[in-house]
Amino acid sequence: MAKETGFFAEFKKFIARGNVMDMAVGVIVGGAFGKISGSLVNDIIMPAVSMLTGGTDFSQWRWVLREAVLDETGAEIAQAVSINYGTFISTILDFLIIAFAVFCMIKTLNRLHRKKEEAPKAPPVPSKEEVLLTEIRDLLKEKN
Repeated sequence: MAKETGFFAEFKKFIARGNVMDMAVGVIVGGAFGKISGSLVNDIIMPAVSMLTGGTDFSQWRWVLREAVLDETGAEIAQAVSINYGTFISTILDFLIIAFAVFCMIKTLNRLHRKKEEAPKAPPVPSKEEVLLTEIRDLLKEKN
């Protein structure tokens, strides 16, 4: 079988490297983590914030710049124009939760690495020459 050369061989080599696979796993886990954090914000935190603000649906907070235009049958001719600041606040809160979770995870990993580095290491085993020299030194001390 002939050795592959060119663009596709280089692409195959790139894909097969370990760090590309690690990145792919990170993207997949990150997507799942995004869904979890989105659910935390939308299903747990925002309802609590809504209760504190008098039961208002937080995602519906908006400033309407122009109302929707309706025809005589009630069908919408032109959509309303609004600034959806509730959605923006929700997105900021989502970012802060994700950033906090990543910070806690990295802090924990750093602590584990420090403990691993701080673990007392066994003293190095002396070489044969060092053992022999130590014995000679001890014998010379006994003679004096």
